[in-house]
Amino acid sequence: MVLNALGAGLVILGAGLGIGKIGSSAVESIARQPEASGTIQTAMIIAAALIEGVALFALIICLIS
Repeated sequence: MVLNALGAGLVILGAGLGIGKIGSSAVESIARQPEASGTIQTAMIIAAALIEGVALFALIICLIS
């Protein structure tokens, strides 16, 4: 049970770091090219949603095992 909790924590940590990196890169890109902000924001939201989905799936697997 302790290893399940450790695995769940690592999943959430990885997802948080990934989404933070995406957000940081998106803000930097928008600062460099403000006219492309709509495209950058859309790509950022899609990538963050994919990471969040995989993290949720991995979290469920950790807690079920």
